[in-house]
Amino acid sequence: MENIRLVLVVSLAAVLLLIYQAWMHDYGQVPKEAAMSRSAPTGTSAQVGTPEVPAVPTTPATPEIGGPAVTETAALSQAPVITVETDVLRVEISTKGGTISSAWLLDYPISPEQRDDKFRLLKPDAPNYFVAQSGLIGQTPSALPNHDAIFSSESLHYTLGEGQSTLPVELYWTDAAGVKVKKTLRFSRGSYVVETRQEVTNATAQPLTARDYAQLQRTELQDPNASRFVSTYTGGVYYSPQDKYKKIAFKDMQSQKLDRQVTDGWVAMIQHYFLAAWIPPRGAEETFYTNVLDGDRFIIGKFSPAVSIPAGASHAFTNQIFVGPKLQDALAAIAPGLELTVDYGWLTVIAQPIHWLLDMIYSVVGNWGWAIIVLTIIIKLAFYKLSEASYKSMANMRQMTPRMQALKDRYGDDKERLNQAMMELYKTEKINPLGGCLPIVVQIPVFIALYWVLLESVELRQAPFILWIDNLSAPDRYYVLPLLMGISMFVQSKLNPAPPDPMQAKIMMSLPIVFTVFFAFFPSGLVLYWTVNNTLSIAQQWHITRNADKAAARRKR
Repeated sequence: MENIRLVLVVSLAAVLLLIYQAWMHDYGQVPKEAAMSRSAPTGTSAQVGTPEVPAVPTTPATPEIGGPAVTETAALSQAPVITVETDVLRVEISTKGGTISSAWLLDYPISPEQRDDKFRLLKPDAPNYFVAQSGLIGQTPSALPNHDAIFSSESLHYTLGEGQSTLPVELYWTDAAGVKVKKTLRFSRGSYVVETRQEVTNATAQPLTARDYAQLQRTELQDPNASRFVSTYTGGVYYSPQDKYKKIAFKDMQSQKLDRQVTDGWVAMIQHYFLAAWIPPRGAEETFYTNVLDGDRFIIGKFSPAVSIPAGASHAFTNQIFVGPKLQDALAAIAPGLELTVDYGWLTVIAQPIHWLLDMIYSVVGNWGWAIIVLTIIIKLAFYKLSEASYKSMANMRQMTPRMQALKDRYGDDKERLNQAMMELYKTEKINPLGGCLPIVVQIPVFIALYWVLLESVELRQAPFILWIDNLSAPDRYYVLPLLMGISMFVQSKLNPAPPDPMQAKIMMSLPIVFTVFFAFFPSGLVLYWTVNNTLSIAQQWHITRNADKAAARRKR
């Protein structure tokens, strides 16, 4: 090998390739498939009460409301809306089905410049249609209310007052036969979890068989401000104790429907930083399903086993829905595996401890930018000995550069003799030309895991650092950090001997420019990490190289 730096370049390229492959595997966009024809209307509900599994709940053709049928989106916007505000959520609940049609996260502004405009996760119209629906499936199409039924409420405005820990919102439905349903959504202070309860009272003379269902329905995410270079997954996921965390991309929903019985699991739709998830009660076996409507509206949901309600009796179906940010500690306390929606990919086992350490550092320093710097220093110290071995190998190779050049001049284009002479030189000087490779390979998984931590952590969203860097999740608008990163790469390259091959030398000289342009579009938090890491590497390499040069000078005396 002519120069150990070629190994470093290959290793760096491998890191970038692994990151790119992880993007494409987990988050890669695919051309939208031809729109599928809409399923035939199923009436207001699927039938139950027989041993067969009922048809997966779908969105039926909307019944006429004082005129011709209208689209579901229009019907949601036309139905009266109940507004609910807590200390962390502002929610709109449509009286059409009790659907949660809108949700704003009050602690998360749209941007640092728009602090008063809160991020809207759920939305009942295009683009980015996203709603949370629930309902009941009865024995006949008119037996129980699904998410198209019209409910009533005592009030259209609810606010969590001072000193109030919970806020119940109650909706009512009844039919002429004597079946009554009370749907309750209970909000809690400081929580993104909403407890839901559908209580069925059978005032008829006959037993009533019923199931409950809950589903999330959305279109593909359209974000005009999304980075071309940083892509994150938007789509369905579910968790089961057997399969653990499983993704179901929109393209997978189009090709095959999910139909699976799960106990102690959950279903969710996730996107960068945020999610909505339906969480069934513990110990209950539920059926998880997916569906696609109109080719561009995607559903993931669950329904319960059938329950027989005797005449004159009542039964309550309970669930939880989470609508909020991907805060790992909070998610882990809500349901097993829910914290996995903070998607670190195949390096989760490494990334989660890194996130824990970053969070601990932040609790001390109180600034996410300084927390990243301290974390980078800690990781650099942890790998100091490995890096030292790599830099020593590079320093020894640097000492051999003149002699290697002389061998190249002597043997010219005779590659076989040149390689033999170089291997003899390595053997004589007791130098392993690959000595710097293993330490780098060992560190690659940690670097990639840290990359995903900085990319996926909602805590870093719009987090300020210092001066003009007021958003670590966005690119540096003045490109100062990318330029500093490029300069650090250039300085680092100068600490190494120039490659004997002119073409290699040109490639090495161009890398700082290429990476500067590349990192100009990366979030500032990632560029900050890379810049600090390069700076620490320069200091370490300079120190080791200087000591190696002194040792070589002493040997010559």
